Amino acid sequence: MAEEPDQGPSDAVLEEGGGPVKPFLDHLEDLRWTLIRCAVSIVLGMTVCMVAGDKVIALLTWPLRQAQSSVASTNQVVSIHLGTNYLGRVALKEFSAAAPEVTNGVGSVSLVPRMVGTNLVATFEWDSSPFRGPDAMTVALKNYSPIGSLMVAFQVAFYGGLALAFPFILFFVGQYVLPALHLHEKKLVYQVAGIGSFLFMLGVSFCYFVLLQVALMASVQFSVWMGFGADEWRAEDYLSFVCKFLLVMGGSFELPVVILILVKIGLLDYKKLSAFRSYWIVINLVICAVLTPSGDPLTMFIMAAPLHVLYELSVLIAYIWYRRDLKKESGVELRG
Repeated sequence: MAEEPDQGPSDAVLEEGGGPVKPFLDHLEDLRWTLIRCAVSIVLGMTVCMVAGDKVIALLTWPLRQAQSSVASTNQVVSIHLGTNYLGRVALKEFSAAAPEVTNGVGSVSLVPRMVGTNLVATFEWDSSPFRGPDAMTVALKNYSPIGSLMVAFQVAFYGGLALAFPFILFFVGQYVLPALHLHEKKLVYQVAGIGSFLFMLGVSFCYFVLLQVALMASVQFSVWMGFGADEWRAEDYLSFVCKFLLVMGGSFELPVVILILVKIGLLDYKKLSAFRSYWIVINLVICAVLTPSGDPLTMFIMAAPLHVLYELSVLIAYIWYRRDLKKESGVELRG
């Protein structure tokens, strides 16, 4: 009798085992192409960000502009100047008492000598564009070296390229890893990737729209309080600070993913997390104090508050899992 051809592993085995077994050299070849695809995606992302460098820089400097406009709109003092000479500042209410139509939008006035009859008098004129006195909170970003613009362009291309290539890198790594996993492991990886991506973007958005503005203006105010000028910053240092701050805050929002993975593998549970809460409050404040760029308490607490909320959310989910496991165990005992 003729031997039946080898049918290979059954569909059930493939479904449970995650795919056919490959030789070691084939795995190395797959890994090589995965790394090549990841590198190409990063290079393409950097190229796109290099071409659209002015748009990316405008996006990264938006928090600084918003913070400065917020300070200007709530500024209760008016700078007085004669030409380019700064004379001083007075409270806004001193002007609004004589001219009720004056609003908070007035940032400075110019002292203009005028002849009224035979008398020379000094009059005030509202400035269409605010005069930048020594008390102004306006910060200018400048390059101070011949290669400063190149370093800025490289930073924008590098961080922007990583951001654009990140989804593709996840896809290529998933193509390499997922075929070797069981079905329940694939499901867990999909959940972790989806929730982790959402939390990362949530952290970046919170930092971009809220935390950065507070940190930047707090840094300026702290410099002024220390007696240093803060009207000019190196563009390279600013962009590096903003990009790293966004990445750190996005990574910090991955806290629930890390905690719940540890719960899943049995290293942590609801009772341990509840008992660790008081220690976490101290650890959270210490970490935020170290990571806060300006060092002021307000920014530290704004950064620490959402992280503590995420910790409490992790404790709640761990409690739900704990109750679910108790119900399953009780149901098994009753059926037994």
